[in-house]
Amino acid sequence: MLLQLTIQNYATVDSLEIDFGPGMIAISGETGAGKSIMLDGLGLTLGDRADKSIVRSGARKAEICAVFDISHIPAAEQWLDDHELKDDNEPDRCLLRRVVGDDGRSKGFINGSPATLGDMTALGEMLIDIHSQHEHQSLLQRATHQRMLDEFSVDAASSQGLADAYKAWHKNSQRITALSESRADDSAQVQLLSYQLAELDELALADEEFEALEAEFKILNSADDTLGAAQAVLDCCSGNGDEASAADLLTKAHGLLAALASKGSRLGNAASLIESAAIQLDEAIDDLRLFVDGFEADPERLEQVNERLGLLHAIARKHKIKPQALPAFTADMRAQLESIANSDQELETLRAADAALRTAFSSAAAKVSKQRKTGAQCLAKRVNEQLLSLGMPHARLEVALSPASAERPTMQGAESVEFLVSTNPGVEAKPLIKIASGGELSRISLAIQVVTAQTSRTPSLVFDEVDVGIGGGVAKIVGELLRQLGATSQVLCVTHQAQVAGQGHSHYFVSKSVATGAAGDATLTRIERLDDAARLKEVARMLGGDDYSAESLAHAKKMLVLETKAKASKKRSA
Repeated sequence: MLLQLTIQNYATVDSLEIDFGPGMIAISGETGAGKSIMLDGLGLTLGDRADKSIVRSGARKAEICAVFDISHIPAAEQWLDDHELKDDNEPDRCLLRRVVGDDGRSKGFINGSPATLGDMTALGEMLIDIHSQHEHQSLLQRATHQRMLDEFSVDAASSQGLADAYKAWHKNSQRITALSESRADDSAQVQLLSYQLAELDELALADEEFEALEAEFKILNSADDTLGAAQAVLDCCSGNGDEASAADLLTKAHGLLAALASKGSRLGNAASLIESAAIQLDEAIDDLRLFVDGFEADPERLEQVNERLGLLHAIARKHKIKPQALPAFTADMRAQLESIANSDQELETLRAADAALRTAFSSAAAKVSKQRKTGAQCLAKRVNEQLLSLGMPHARLEVALSPASAERPTMQGAESVEFLVSTNPGVEAKPLIKIASGGELSRISLAIQVVTAQTSRTPSLVFDEVDVGIGGGVAKIVGELLRQLGATSQVLCVTHQAQVAGQGHSHYFVSKSVATGAAGDATLTRIERLDDAARLKEVARMLGGDDYSAESLAHAKKMLVLETKAKASKKRSA
């Protein structure tokens, strides 16, 4: 329910903070005092549009905050969770805040986080329902009619069964459509993939073959350089021509040191090392000679490797990939062809399941339809009884069930629901939105809400001047119905009728005054909760004007006493 409404610099309000409780809350005041300001401000927190004209003169911005208790509204809690907007510190509370600047720009916030007007509207519809000639009124929306009828007449298991059956069928249908549409391109795709894969399979490319070919190419391509270098090293070691070779020089050095071996141990050690080097050099010479004598350049193999590498580079360029990626690319193409082949099998399976899912949906929808038809008659009968007591003897509500399209089924089932109303004898019932009178619309809404109150998901209801054009006994009945509604919902009622205000569990009074300051006169709107004594005076004023005559005070006291006695009587009977 609505716990608190704070308004700053809005129209004629400089600063206002109102705390609300449960039950029926009557709101009254003199004509022009600004009772609608509170409701209009509340509407802004629920996503209504605004312009700079609402900002109080001389202020830079207007700000409105509404705090709701959502502990008994699972849908709102789930919505906040889904949108990651829940306040973890106060999970049972929700704060809607709207700021409108003097430049006309506005910002919305949910629990302190920026929010779009669409988000504020979607959440607001779960929290409160305003009944007036106001764009926020949900009863003018056909979706609300279907929801209210289902809450009134359809059991939860049947409703959930219909939703589950539709989701399963719809998901299956979506997959069939997607696969069917993709198959239009499958033929050309299969032909292209098959051609490309055949070309790649013809390569018979092994894993890491490209890398091995590159390494072999480098060896084969440098064969002449390799042979020349090996021959040069062999010449240096074994001799070639007139120059002394490394072997000759080591032999000469060893002979000289051998003659000096007796001159010291160090020279003997040097002679030994040179002898070992000569032996190793001889072994190296043997290896070099074997390599040079057995070396074959193999230009034919070089040409084969070069052609193979060229072919791999050409195909890789064709597919705009690197040659090293060709094996993985081939595997991916093969997987695509297999997927297309599998999709044909999947499509057959989905089509086979469609009939069973359609039957399951039709069965669930038929079960809901049966309950709706029974509930529609009962709802209309009970609402019409309430309209009679509300001074609308010729008004008639019809709950119309129209067959839904079999080609385009929806989660709502086999029919759509709409409330139709006729307010005069012999006049065809028309949709609620075409009712011109705000008073008639408010009373019709009241009758519907009273009947559906036990099953309604909206915990807070606002009725703006539902007593327009009525009086006497009818006004008393309206007050009693609002109080009855307040037993299960929070009801805020802006009223001009004492009979209605006298039924409230609490009473607020809106007043207007003129304050004189340095900037000139300023109009200020105030709202206060009335205690018992002030409430008596206000009901008396509503009955007989500002003179607070003894007669009006006595009448007001009698009215309030009667309400108190009625409450005591109910308590005794319980």
